[in-house]
Amino acid sequence: MTAQRETVVLVHGLYVHGLWMRLLEYWLEQAGYDTVNFSYPSISRSPSENAGELQAVLKDLDAPAVHFLAHSMGGLVVRHLFRQYPNQRPGRIVTLGTPHQGSYAARIMHGSGLGFFVGRGLEDGLLGDAPVWTGPNLLGSIAGTLNVGLGLLFPGMPAPADGIIAVVETQLSGMADHICLPVSHMQMLVDPTTVAQACAFFATGRFRHPPHA
Repeated sequence: MTAQRETVVLVHGLYVHGLWMRLLEYWLEQAGYDTVNFSYPSISRSPSENAGELQAVLKDLDAPAVHFLAHSMGGLVVRHLFRQYPNQRPGRIVTLGTPHQGSYAARIMHGSGLGFFVGRGLEDGLLGDAPVWTGPNLLGSIAGTLNVGLGLLFPGMPAPADGIIAVVETQLSGMADHICLPVSHMQMLVDPTTVAQACAFFATGRFRHPPHA
């Protein structure tokens, strides 16, 4: 009898669709995981509401372990998920460029009256007010250091950054591990090293850090 495969749920970020996670999904399937690509309206619904929709998908899954690979705002949706529905199955969480401390760019937009560009995505997360992480499932955070992106429109963003999110913003109290990769915010979605690091964390609860010289 064939053993059941573990599942990875992909959760995209602001402004985009699950299709943007398709290459990561393909690589995860090649690595031996089943996948669920969760797509949600990132502007017209809050991260908390989208977490409720995600839970509705999860309750129908038949898998021994459920991991999460979440890009940007998707990581905030997962944090809301674990606060609202803490009894999740075994599994680990990897966030890619998620502004766990809030987003400098989002704060600037909000303060200058441009918050409507983010809509309800600003609620309980992007301004630094996401739920604290208390889940028993291990969470690892990947940050990018290639500063190419819309963040260049917001002078004063802390360095290093991935072009949209600063590395310091990807830190989270209670996380199990953190690693920086030389990629931009959107490049994470098409970078084989990023998905290899995610798979390492799903398997071991740690990223593959380079040996110190």
